[in-house]
Amino acid sequence: MMKRFLLIMIASCGMMAAHAQCGIENTAFKSGEFLSYDLYFNWKFVWVKVGTASMSTVQSTRNGKPAFRSSLITRGNSKLDDYFIMRDTLLCYTDLDIAPMYFRKGAREGKRYYVDELWYTYPGSNCHLKMHRIEDDGTHHWKEAEYKSCIYDMMSIFLRARNFDASKLKSGENIPMPISDARRLSNSWLKYTGKATIKMRNSKMKFRCLTFSFIEREDGKNHELIRLFVTDDKNHLPVRLDLFLSFGSAKCYLTGMKGLRNEMDSRVE
Repeated sequence: MMKRFLLIMIASCGMMAAHAQCGIENTAFKSGEFLSYDLYFNWKFVWVKVGTASMSTVQSTRNGKPAFRSSLITRGNSKLDDYFIMRDTLLCYTDLDIAPMYFRKGAREGKRYYVDELWYTYPGSNCHLKMHRIEDDGTHHWKEAEYKSCIYDMMSIFLRARNFDASKLKSGENIPMPISDARRLSNSWLKYTGKATIKMRNSKMKFRCLTFSFIEREDGKNHELIRLFVTDDKNHLPVRLDLFLSFGSAKCYLTGMKGLRNEMDSRVE
């Protein structure tokens, strides 16, 4: 009986160690943060507002454990609907150290609707993923994979990146960011590209920002998917995102914020 108890304790400690390894100390946000964005699309060399996005984070529980619950909702308006329908809802749970626990994406993109789900566990010192996809025709696909390194999703990597200590980064430095959906693991990373002062659209607000490029390697080529501008303060708040899409270019501008954890010291008067 004692031997069995010790084996369980050793296995539990290994799982906790792996879980902790995939986390990061959170100093950037707190429960109750809410962010809103306007989405613009480059239409015949003119930037047109085509939708909105909002992101919220609250403290919750997942399987009886304290967790952050974060959601991101994007909605295209009628102008975008005429060209490409976009209705995305993303949800993730992480522990309080931002280690991933669960991810779900429900997306209507064009004429297609699909759902991706990921469940994370941490056996031994590994990261195990249970993956589920529902295709547009209702087909269900299930598979599992286990990795020796930490794996993230589109939401948890965003929360993790906000907690990087940028003072230790050098311009041009690459930060590995392995991201999975329910189909595959991508070879991706963030590239730190320095600092810039960014002015908000339709506003006089300016912010000192850190700039990053999110890059994915596919078919032997590097593709910049997103360029991020995050405030150069403790919030590391994304104030602008440049999106390089298969059907054109888009930009997201911050329009509202509340429930911030830290002062916005990066604002330029």
